[in-house]
Amino acid sequence: DDDDVYHDDQLEFDSGFGNVIVVDNLPVVPREKFEKLEGVIRKIYSQIGVIKEDGLWMPVDPETKKTLGYCFIEYNTPQEAELAKEKTHGYKLDRAHIFAVNMFDDFDKYMKVPDEWAPPEIKPYTPGENLQKWLADEKARDQFVIRAGTDTEVLWNDARQSKTEPVYKRTYWTESFVQWSPMGTYLATVHRQGAAVWGGANTFNRLMRYAHPQVKLIDFSPGEKFLVTYSSHEPSNPRDANRVVINIFDVRTGKMMRDFKGSADEFAVGGAGGVAGNSWPVFRWGGGKEDKYFAKLGKNMISVYETETFSLIDKKSLKVENVVDFSWSPTDPIIALFVPELGGGNQPARVSLVQMPGKEELRQKNLFSISDCKMYWQSNGDYLAVKADRYTKTKKSTYTGFELFRIKERDIPIEVLELDNKNDKIIAFAWEPKGHRFAVIHGDNPRPDVSFYSMRSTHNLGRVAKLTTLKGKQANALFWSPGGRFIVLAGLKGFNGQLEFFNVDELETMATAEHFMATDVEWDPTGRYVATSVTSVHEMENGFNIWSFNGKLLYRILKDHFFQFLWRPRPPSFLTPEKEEEIARNLKKYSKKYEAEDQDVSMLLSEQDREKRRMLKEEWEKCVSEWRRAQEEEKLERQKLRDGEASDEEE
Repeated sequence: DDDDVYHDDQLEFDSGFGNVIVVDNLPVVPREKFEKLEGVIRKIYSQIGVIKEDGLWMPVDPETKKTLGYCFIEYNTPQEAELAKEKTHGYKLDRAHIFAVNMFDDFDKYMKVPDEWAPPEIKPYTPGENLQKWLADEKARDQFVIRAGTDTEVLWNDARQSKTEPVYKRTYWTESFVQWSPMGTYLATVHRQGAAVWGGANTFNRLMRYAHPQVKLIDFSPGEKFLVTYSSHEPSNPRDANRVVINIFDVRTGKMMRDFKGSADEFAVGGAGGVAGNSWPVFRWGGGKEDKYFAKLGKNMISVYETETFSLIDKKSLKVENVVDFSWSPTDPIIALFVPELGGGNQPARVSLVQMPGKEELRQKNLFSISDCKMYWQSNGDYLAVKADRYTKTKKSTYTGFELFRIKERDIPIEVLELDNKNDKIIAFAWEPKGHRFAVIHGDNPRPDVSFYSMRSTHNLGRVAKLTTLKGKQANALFWSPGGRFIVLAGLKGFNGQLEFFNVDELETMATAEHFMATDVEWDPTGRYVATSVTSVHEMENGFNIWSFNGKLLYRILKDHFFQFLWRPRPPSFLTPEKEEEIARNLKKYSKKYEAEDQDVSMLLSEQDREKRRMLKEEWEKCVSEWRRAQEEEKLERQKLRDGEASDEEE
């Protein structure tokens, strides 16, 4: 598959002059000033890259013996030449001389432009493929992608039939990992030359490529309009930091909208995860599907960009002394930021909510004796939980409390929540998607407790209330269903894959199960099924299990060298909340059709089962009659061996 990529590269640099630029609008000088001008040009252009030996040539008019006002510069690489063009086109040498810089290869292109204007040929409109066709599956199934060994395949989850159904499979489809776009339209793959996205009505065709050599990481904007790609390059001087290149592409056109280049230190502020000390994603996207804003943490500032022009809002960053972390509301252009305590506690830590694009502060809360802080947004942007680790009076230990912000209420009221035993260590925290409840795993003993809280208690809608605490659970991770209501309490790593399927509406356990050594748990986007998998961090038992939402194991598939399992995300529903409510009220009417279908399927399955049993029985009977026949045939032989005794007649 890389052949055509190499072929495309060949076409670009066919003339062999991809590393040569032409600099125009130079001063016209006589022979004696020639050296001085050459020195000035060399000084400007050698800062950008390495000019080849004899790589600067300034033509001279044979009659006047003066320069012609332009020169050719040859660099070691086409990348340096491109950069030189980018950086110095429009450079002002003095009032009369403003450089015009072009790639040498472009001259060919412009020479071919005809002198006579001809109207462009209008191509007939051909409608593109329906990239959402998978959503209209008649059986309302979901897709997922898996990577095992060198194969990557997309499959349907056919849970009624308790099996998968293949959609598309390809060997060496990616060189490191694959990633769905946030609404499931595209599947992105990563290669040496850059990233690519795939999609289609019935199969996966390559829709667009994004050139970025040695790309390591990628990230989509929430509305799928943009793709961010990241690479890090070893410097020629080992004492220097790695060079980082980040490109932002328009997903549909493949056009690069903006690039950011710099040393790894510039991109290494704040956050966790990513590669070699860099937090990923470096750029975090503003809430909502409009893809209007993205921001990056810097030293004493947050740089917020808008995607109309890909420049800073108001042409300047948001100045915040000592800011160490920030996160966007998932639905609104609001940033929550955290500034730690300074001056030994003289200046308290604080959490601020800032509205974009006006940069006005909506709410601020000072926090005292803080050692660390984490921010958790609820998926609708209704609530923000700030988990604050505080020092005790002696400063010898810490305890944890929560500051709960009600974002959509007037003046953004804040409530403080402390656990019954405030010294309990917090192991995990998770909001119910689209809901008002949250779950916390807390405790120091080997079997911690799990507590559920609601932001809307029955007596008082404006107070947080505890719903229940489950004591002594083998759990260290929380996985809410995307539709809320149900949660999987999982014991991964040290707990060997314990699973508890819990109904939070009824506060009851639906099932307990185990997927030995499970490393990952992922709900499908509809909240009907759960996938648990064992990836190749373990040597054995690699593969995945598919469970129903209430904890019934539907099927399991073992795969050696299993790396990745990802459900294909679904875009938000077009139904209004009223329509969804109406469907829920009249569910009996709608479900008749599906119950009939389910019955057909189970009839078919039981028919298949009966057929299977019938064949097994036939096989068995055939086997028995074969042995009977053999026994009869050998009867005389046996008698002869026993000197004529009829031993078959003995008991």
